[in-house]
Parts: sequence; C-alpha cells; structure tokens
Amino acid sequence: MTTASSADNPTRRDFLYVATGAVAAVGGAATVVPLVSQMNPDASTVAAGAPIEVDLTPIAEGQDIKVFWRGKPIYISHRTKKQIEEARKVPVSSLPDPQSDEQRVKPGHDQWLVVVGICTHLGCIPIANEGAYDGFFCPCHGSVYDTSGRIRQGPAPTNLAVPPYTFVSDTKIQIG
Repeated sequence: MTTASSADNPTRRDFLYVATGAVAAVGGAATVVPLVSQMNPDASTVAAGAPIEVDLTPIAEGQDIKVFWRGKPIYISHRTKKQIEEARKVPVSSLPDPQSDEQRVKPGHDQWLVVVGICTHLGCIPIANEGAYDGFFCPCHGSVYDTSGRIRQGPAPTNLAVPPYTFVSDTKIQIG
C-alpha cells in the first residue's frame, strides 16, 4: 500500500482533504452570512428613517394634519391668506429667534408650513391652531408659536424646527 500521491494519480486521502476543505468552507460561509446580516439595521428601523411622501390634496385651507417621520410628529399646515399676511407683518427683529416667514416655507408654496411638532423648550407636543397667535401652543410650560412656527412667548428658546422636505409636485411633498 502506498500513500504517496501525484497529480496524475490522486489517492483516497486527497479526496478526503478536498471534501473536508469543501465542508469547512460551506460551514464557514453558513456561519458568517447570518452573523454579518444580523448586524444590519432592522427593516422597521430602516423604514422609520426613510423619506415619506404626503399628499396635500385632502388638506383644506386652514387645516393642519400631523404625520410621523423618524418617530417625530410633523405638522403640515395649509395656511390661509390671512395667516400668511399676519406672519409676514411681524418685524423679524422683535422675535426671540429672528427668522422671516419666507425663510420657513418653500418659495412658491407659501401656503404650506411644515414643522416638527416638538416644543423646543422640553420636547412636549404643541397643539396646532391654539394660542394667542393662532399657531401652536405648548400646554406644558406655555410656549406660544405663531402661524409660521416661530416662538413668540414662553420659555422655548427657538422656533419649531423645519424638517428637510421638498415638493415632488404641486400637491405632494417628500419629507426626509
């Protein structure tokens, strides 16, 4: 019995080496693939951070809706002409966080205000169409925002944040 092998004459031992190597490679791949894939974010996490599209057609003038993006409430207000005029009459220098109404909306879409519905004081959820300026009112500590989401009274230090959004069409926006 001989144990020497050559390329021209493989032995049973050569076959066992190749078969063992093949099984080890398949076993390693079967271990690594689930290990790497479990490190990827969960599908619900990916979906929560994904951009959302909102159809503006059903929102009547003067109405607000609330949608959620990345777990945050987003107010979308269809402002009336009167609300827009009142927001633009305010001297910017008189505001605690000076920002004009034009800076808070997209050009050509002045009637649509999109803001993150989280009070900038302690993170409460303000109520839309409430308060002295008919904008947003935070009942927790009394912060009052106008129809442009700018802080007017109360302890909140800054305006309601404007999330990143774009108009996909005249009646549809994409947030995120």
